[in-house]
Amino acid sequence: MSKYINPYTDFGFKKLFGTEANKDLLIDFLNELVDKKHKITDLTFKNNENIGELSEDRKAIFDIYCETVSGEKIIIEMQKAKINFFKDRAVFYTTFPIREQAEKGEWNFKLKPVYCIAILDFEFDKDLKNKDYKNIVTLKNQYCEEFYDKLKYIFIEMPRFNKKENELDTHFEKWLYFLKNLIEFKDVPGILKEAVFEKGFKIAEIAALNKEQHEAYEKSLLQYWDIKSAVDTAFDDGKVEGIEQGIEQGKIEREKEIVRVMILEGFDFETISRLTKLPIEEIKKMQKN
Repeated sequence: MSKYINPYTDFGFKKLFGTEANKDLLIDFLNELVDKKHKITDLTFKNNENIGELSEDRKAIFDIYCETVSGEKIIIEMQKAKINFFKDRAVFYTTFPIREQAEKGEWNFKLKPVYCIAILDFEFDKDLKNKDYKNIVTLKNQYCEEFYDKLKYIFIEMPRFNKKENELDTHFEKWLYFLKNLIEFKDVPGILKEAVFEKGFKIAEIAALNKEQHEAYEKSLLQYWDIKSAVDTAFDDGKVEGIEQGIEQGKIEREKEIVRVMILEGFDFETISRLTKLPIEEIKKMQKN
């Protein structure tokens, strides 16, 4: 089994970045992305569930939602798999921190900056000529002149980041290297022997989790494998013919893939059975096959 948690899971991502005790890690990471004029010295976590003004309005749930001491609002999302209308979703999310700034009575409409940062475990737009792992989107006019500097979208496509340890040039690249390879590390590599990363490794140790945390992580890891199933992608792309046939085949193949990965990760049969609800004898058969 891996020595460190998977940061792409809900549990892992929030364990590293979403707690008061570890917000120094989040601040260090975000300061590599926000404009220098918005450098963060401290922040507070806000309710990550936002509901519209009317009861029938849709609600939005962010992975992490925070506000800096100078008022900038920052949404951070970890997206595990490609979804329809992803860009629309990102724009929709930013309407909440914008609208919540409205004041009662007379108000001059002056807004604080809003950032939407998405860390993606997929390539969200393969049609782009630019193949950079980081895409920064702002509002500009037809002459590519900045129209508004208080709304920024930052998309980080992790599959496009393939630098090795000896190729890392910046502190931010060290962060991406840390996130992308965390579950593969056995020890802290020399390039990451800095206080902020050493704390990250310590927080991420699976052996340091208590029983409740360990169970929560196992469930989160199972959900991650389920979402990342290659069969789901094939089905979405129309490679599996017939809706009913596709759904049923998807369930079977997804089950096999999850068990296969769990065996390779070193989970014992009892744990696999508890999480997947499969009989141990069935798991043993799948291992032999």
